[in-house]
Amino acid sequence: MEIRPPDPSEHDALAALAVRAYMAVPGIERYADHLGELRDVAGRVHDNVVLVAYIGGRPVGLVTYVPGHDSPLAEFEDRDAAGIRALAVDPGYQRRGIGRALTVACLDQARADGRRLVVLHTTDELVAAHKLYGSMGFERDPARNYSADGINLSGYVYRLEEQADSP
Repeated sequence: MEIRPPDPSEHDALAALAVRAYMAVPGIERYADHLGELRDVAGRVHDNVVLVAYIGGRPVGLVTYVPGHDSPLAEFEDRDAAGIRALAVDPGYQRRGIGRALTVACLDQARADGRRLVVLHTTDELVAAHKLYGSMGFERDPARNYSADGINLSGYVYRLEEQADSP
């Protein structure tokens, strides 16, 4: 598996991959009208770092690394934090460690950027994501929970200073 930023020519295919991955989750269809951010890969690249996992040259997953609180996609105000948004793995490639590898790449980037905390949010429907993040050392942080456009989001944090090595 190779992880790297996408070529601009891949943005549309990556948008389709992200929407396909999310829409495969039972119960998530009620959020179908709110998937604009997933579709806007080019917009996420502008102020953040989009990383793509490739297997055999084919994109199979992607994630957005939010480098700091001043990014338009930041869901946090902590000056020493980075964030993770829109982790998606092609349904045909799930349960192969791709989501974990993309998350580790974000944690490694946060360390390289001198961040002490990584923040992310997820919905109740994303059960597999909850298991992944819990197994990696992320902790639920109810103080970071919020609702937007009828979507309830649960906050998670990963404290880099407490965990010297990536999971």
